[in-house]
Amino acid sequence: METLLPADIYTVINQSIITEVDKKILISLYEPIIGPFAVSLYLTFLYDLDKSEVISSDYNHHHLMTILKSNLNDIVKARQALESVGLLKTYFKKNDNLNEYLYELYSPISPYEFFNHPILNILLLNNIGEKEYSNLLNYYKKVNVNKKDFVEITSSMNETFKSVTPVEKEDEEIREKKKLNINISNLIDFDLLENSLPKGLVNNRTFNKKTRELINQLAFIYNVDSIKMAEFIRLVIDNVGLIDKEKLRDVVRRNYEFNNNGSLPTIVYRTQPEYLKTPSGDKSNRARIIEVFENTKPYDFLRSKNKGSKPISRDLKLIEHLAVDFNLPPGVINVLVDYVIRVNDGKLSEKYMETIASSWNRKGIKTVDDAMKACEKTHKKTVKTVKAAYPKKEVKVPSWMYNDATDEKMSDEELKELEEEMKEFR
Repeated sequence: METLLPADIYTVINQSIITEVDKKILISLYEPIIGPFAVSLYLTFLYDLDKSEVISSDYNHHHLMTILKSNLNDIVKARQALESVGLLKTYFKKNDNLNEYLYELYSPISPYEFFNHPILNILLLNNIGEKEYSNLLNYYKKVNVNKKDFVEITSSMNETFKSVTPVEKEDEEIREKKKLNINISNLIDFDLLENSLPKGLVNNRTFNKKTRELINQLAFIYNVDSIKMAEFIRLVIDNVGLIDKEKLRDVVRRNYEFNNNGSLPTIVYRTQPEYLKTPSGDKSNRARIIEVFENTKPYDFLRSKNKGSKPISRDLKLIEHLAVDFNLPPGVINVLVDYVIRVNDGKLSEKYMETIASSWNRKGIKTVDDAMKACEKTHKKTVKTVKAAYPKKEVKVPSWMYNDATDEKMSDEELKELEEEMKEFR
């Protein structure tokens, strides 16, 4: 990469619609991770934009040095921090005299997305601690009002406006709110990985896009550097240069467990985030079941299903897989585990759980209540299919599931038994 010089030109391009609320999110959620100087650089780029807030004039980097009272090395580090969390894209053009840079600004993600992000969420917690993290959760927590005795009278579009004849108009490119995915592409040195493997074994299929993403994700979650990752890959690559992804996951995970006294990353030891929990006050049986799912860690929930015994590594691996790869919150994972165990003779079927988890991820299911409703819909279809083929076959169902497929209800005695079962783990 070319050395940045004070005289090098840059232009800022706004690829999104950045509001005052975004600035608050930037300071409260991003600053603890990327630092105040990176935030200042982002806000300076915003200031550089012209009145239309679309594109800036051309500036040289000495302008940034003057505004931020800093050197180019610190500015580059701050820029890279912004790039890594998806707030900035940088483009470079080499010229004979002065080099040119384009800096594209993107919006911060919403608090909902941030607190549910498998990486940013953990980074924030690790940087500010449990107390400050809890304070932030309370600040962004959704306000839930009991609307039980209210009737919705919201007007619809057709009630308010008369229909009009559509006018043909050319499509125009209108700016919209744009956000980037978190960037961890530079976490692993893939040149080093290739040079560390036997000559002739690595080919253009070895490190394809999906494999690179997996390697970077594993490196981040399990804190593995390039040299250590190269050692792991040597163990799982075959004689035609293909990496066994499942074996790689297993090797990296086992190494982490060995170095951390058998523990797994914190994601399997956390309960449902506060902002995704249901409001208190509901005393129904269903609400009490939801409370159990929300306030039990997936690790402890599995342990309760094993009568207090430590979960086997295969099941823990599956739970971690659901959290990391399908972005399911802890309480939602508990619902899925409970459902599959009850309908599958006490076994966790990986393929079946992956199918459901993939569907939930696409639908954006993040709350326990939504997960339970999704299970009910899935079970209705299952019952209908099974009954059509095997009319006399009994289809098992969780006690908390109330739908047309079963008349089974959870009694107070059954509920008390479940709550007692989970008490020691909460």
